[in-house]
Amino acid sequence: MNMKNAVFFGDADTIERVYSRRILEELRASLAFENDRVINKKEMDEYREQLFRADYLFTTWGMPHFENEEIRTYLPNLRAVFYAAGSVRHFAREFLEEGVAVFSAWAANGIPVAEYTFAEIILASKGFYQRLHRKSDGPDWPERFLATEFSGNYEIKVGIIGAGMIGRMVIERIKTLDNVEIMVFDPFLPDEKAAELGVKKTDLAMIFSECDVISNHLANNPQTVGILNGKLFSMMKPCAVFLNTGRGAQVVEADLINALRSVPTRTAVLDVTRPEPPEKDSPLYTLPNVFLTPHIAGSIGNEVHRMAEYMFEEWKTFDRGLPTRYSVTLDMLDTMA
Repeated sequence: MNMKNAVFFGDADTIERVYSRRILEELRASLAFENDRVINKKEMDEYREQLFRADYLFTTWGMPHFENEEIRTYLPNLRAVFYAAGSVRHFAREFLEEGVAVFSAWAANGIPVAEYTFAEIILASKGFYQRLHRKSDGPDWPERFLATEFSGNYEIKVGIIGAGMIGRMVIERIKTLDNVEIMVFDPFLPDEKAAELGVKKTDLAMIFSECDVISNHLANNPQTVGILNGKLFSMMKPCAVFLNTGRGAQVVEADLINALRSVPTRTAVLDVTRPEPPEKDSPLYTLPNVFLTPHIAGSIGNEVHRMAEYMFEEWKTFDRGLPTRYSVTLDMLDTMA
């Protein structure tokens, strides 16, 4: 039986970082890679024959956008793209329109995001950020005994904005806590699914006015740009914490800053901003109730290998004609992060 043809495509350094040595060896033992290199878009004419014969394309972060005509010209026999990373919005549509299956490791990339978010929720409810000692405090440590009582992780309300794949992973982890009410805003979440998840489906105003911790997981599309604005941020409880691992574009930054300035015990933990990192003169760098992390919620370090492993397993399933788990459809592109 002839082996199927495949290519690695994108940035060579990134491919080698995401695809572990073991997965690379297993892929090369299972498929015919006609050259032992990662092809990038500038080299497509040089490696035109290999691309022409390719059945499968394996890639990750750094996958470029293709126009429909480029797919027809350079990859006419391609059956599927296996993307060992999360969002495929920047390239998937044209491949799907050309009848090429697209698979994403969004579930693998979602695991560390959910873990990060759950950890932040646990810390936030304990008043971790408001009471954290800063170097400038010295031995005085003025925030050590804030007058405000924090709720801890019992009998609290947590707001989840966006109940897609990651939002649902976070919900499942929150449910391991005792006596926590989970409020969800997601126009695409059916009532019966909300009931199945054990959450209260509501609007943004109720989430911002009632929840102790609010976590954003909305899909990144034109309808969500600027959706989290001053009207909402001004409703936050005095010691509420806003977490953002979604997209910075969904937050009106100036409005968030105003809300944090007006009530200094409110807190924001931002793993994403717009732009990223913030502008050099952004108050996000200097406000004591803002904590920035450099987009680390997603897969980092050894976590990235899980994404390649998911795609290797998905290829084996697809190649055998069995039902797959992580395929992307055109309809999904409207709601995926």
